[in-house]
Amino acid sequence: MKKLILSFVAIATISLSSFGQAPEGFKYQAVVRDAGNTILNNQAVGMRMTIQQGSIGGTTVYQETFAPTTNGYGLVNLEIGSGTVVSGDFTTIDWANGPYFIETAVDITGGTSYAVMGTSQLMSVPYALYAKTSGNGAGPVGPQGPAGNDGATGPQGPAGNDGATGPQGPAGNDGATGPQGPAGNDGATGPQGPAGNDGATGPQGPAGNDGATGPAGTYTAGTGIDITAGVISATSSTAPEYLMVSPDAISAGYVSFGSASAVNGIAYNSATNEFTLKAGKTYMLDGAVYMHTTTSSNTYSYVFYDKTNNASIGTEAYQRTADYSGTIINQPSMAAIVTPVTDIQVGIKDIYGSTGGFISSRGFFRVIEIK
Repeated sequence: MKKLILSFVAIATISLSSFGQAPEGFKYQAVVRDAGNTILNNQAVGMRMTIQQGSIGGTTVYQETFAPTTNGYGLVNLEIGSGTVVSGDFTTIDWANGPYFIETAVDITGGTSYAVMGTSQLMSVPYALYAKTSGNGAGPVGPQGPAGNDGATGPQGPAGNDGATGPQGPAGNDGATGPQGPAGNDGATGPQGPAGNDGATGPQGPAGNDGATGPAGTYTAGTGIDITAGVISATSSTAPEYLMVSPDAISAGYVSFGSASAVNGIAYNSATNEFTLKAGKTYMLDGAVYMHTTTSSNTYSYVFYDKTNNASIGTEAYQRTADYSGTIINQPSMAAIVTPVTDIQVGIKDIYGSTGGFISSRGFFRVIEIK
């Protein structure tokens, strides 16, 4: 770090103000040089000035900072008392109660990392500042003398005007109660008061006699229902059609099926990966599928597909790129309810038509006839 040599040119040059008032500052000049005694000219520096009382390092009575720029001769001109105040009040310094010292700290980079360069005594306090706090040369004011004797009482002065009327005094005590007067006539009858609350519920009365037996009801048997001698029973025991299969891979844009885990009455072709839905029947279709492939950047979107009429059935199961995770498996689902007008062949279509080296697959496809 460079050391600085501060060459003090002049201290305590008075800055007189108008109207003859006592000044609130004095001039301070310094030449800033580096450790090689080279003048630092035209350079912004940071300076912190501290006035200490009693001795070097004594009580700090005032501290302020400046951010001047040296001139072409390395000279800075400051007016002590007009910088940015850090502590103290310059105007209340009692210059008669010295001695006083001024400490100079500098940051040659223009910042606030000040290094103390030296402290010197203010040998000659500016006259105007000294006079302001020392009483212009007079000694301190003495204590208050004793009070003198009272003088003789003067003659009575003329009566003054009446003063304003004072505030109302407090009310007096009540007088004694007079005798009871005669009773007055009865007043008119007041309005009806509100109804009172309901009373508690009384005990339960005895049960009444049973009424006469009503006529027997009639029932109409619907499809598949039989009513004989008042007994209702089903006339058909045929179970609904259903199919339950698992996905295996993707082939020619369609999900290929594994073996059927449950099937009843639905034609299922594992070679063409399609099943038959019959005309006039209502089916509920749902499923969930996950395909794990070697081309994990692929995106798949599965849907039940009417291959007879080339139309999607129900909602898609959209498998995003983010679902390809080694430990997290997301199986998007799809669902539909359909009543074919004619027999149709249905497959599970991959709308994006992606292919890849399949590692594993999970999920199910389910078709249930709704009776």
